[in-house]
Amino acid sequence: MSVISFRARDSGGAWLSRLRAGKLASEWYRVIDGLLAVFVLGMLALMQVMIEREVIPYHLLFLGLTLVYGFRVWPLKPTLLVIFMVTVLTGWILVSHQLQDGSSRAEWAEIPLMPLLFLAMVWHARRRVAAQQEVELMAEERLAVFEREREFFREASHAMRTPVTIAVGHLELLEPILTGDPESATDYAIVVRQMNRLSALSTRLLALAKLDSGRALRHLELDLGELLIGIGRNWSESADRDWQLDKPAAARITADADWLELAIEALIENAVHFTAPGERIRLSGTISGPWYVVGVADSGPGIRAVDLPHVFERFWLRPPPSVVPMGSGLGLPMALAAVRAHGGRINVSQAPEGGALFEIMLPIQPGAVAPAG
Repeated sequence: MSVISFRARDSGGAWLSRLRAGKLASEWYRVIDGLLAVFVLGMLALMQVMIEREVIPYHLLFLGLTLVYGFRVWPLKPTLLVIFMVTVLTGWILVSHQLQDGSSRAEWAEIPLMPLLFLAMVWHARRRVAAQQEVELMAEERLAVFEREREFFREASHAMRTPVTIAVGHLELLEPILTGDPESATDYAIVVRQMNRLSALSTRLLALAKLDSGRALRHLELDLGELLIGIGRNWSESADRDWQLDKPAAARITADADWLELAIEALIENAVHFTAPGERIRLSGTISGPWYVVGVADSGPGIRAVDLPHVFERFWLRPPPSVVPMGSGLGLPMALAAVRAHGGRINVSQAPEGGALFEIMLPIQPGAVAPAG
């Protein structure tokens, strides 16, 4: 019985919300208008018969109009016509009754006062509706822009992947020929580097499109400690840096290992870009309350305060210490999107090593809320 009552209250609340938002079917609005018309006629009839007490149904009449109009905003012309007719009829009844019995005429002041109060409410209600419509229009426009952006990411990434793959394949065939001459070898290295950037760009564009769609994750049980050990081992063998791999804490969570690996590797790649050979990069994994904290710290130049608000903006590139441009401007945004899809967040601060410290905070307990960073 309590479940039925709860569902009834929930349905009633949803019905009132749709009524307030103007999203009910037109048949319901006709029913509401019909019931209000019956109520107004009933109050007029009571005013006619309740001599010397006609102000009671008179006030109830305007109260009913006000309550209904707060949910049901009619067009302006019908509203003005209704209030004019109600004012004339109620005014005629009040004046005729008080002329007949010779009572005080002080209540005549209510004849224009009540309609004026109602019209003031009409003005406020119409302003509220206009503001709500403007907000809904802006929300629809922003949603349309977001959908176009996501579709662009998806189509652009697919369009880029095929020609980039073909070009890289032909470059590999030309490598023995081009690398024989020092000048050609330099040009070949530049072309390969730029093609690799295009390949990373297309991959990350597609990744962002999948994450934005909300259908990218496949949740399986995994051990974060083991994941970090594998990532650290791979990077320590491929980049000439002073790697410090703190033994990560073991923690089993349900997550998408591929997306978490992409996010962590994007932070490590960023650290590699901003450090020189032999400089330190530290990878750690610790447990802090209900959170697993993945830390990526480096001894590079760090992040200027003026750059912090832009670090996770798409296509924004922080100037690297070298003159050669690096990255696609999508690695950190992709990492942030992947972490948020897991209910976490990324904090940025200064590392003890003097460079940047990125901390991925992942919930290891259901319902945890990431602290502000």
